[in-house]
Amino acid sequence: MSAAITGLRPARKCPECGRPSERATFPFCSPRCKAVDLNRWLSGAYVIPGPADEGGIPDDDERS
Repeated sequence: MSAAITGLRPARKCPECGRPSERATFPFCSPRCKAVDLNRWLSGAYVIPGPADEGGIPDDDERS
């Protein structure tokens, strides 16, 4: 009795190096690529833009 097993997700390439991703480190192919991506987030290489800081709450110095 041989049944074909289908994956839960379609195969994707690693966003860092382009090799096929592994289940244990999805969506990356290895712990190394996962760590490289985390380092980029922590070092500020990736930035999510937000609204401009115009007319916000004044600092303590500006209130007096």
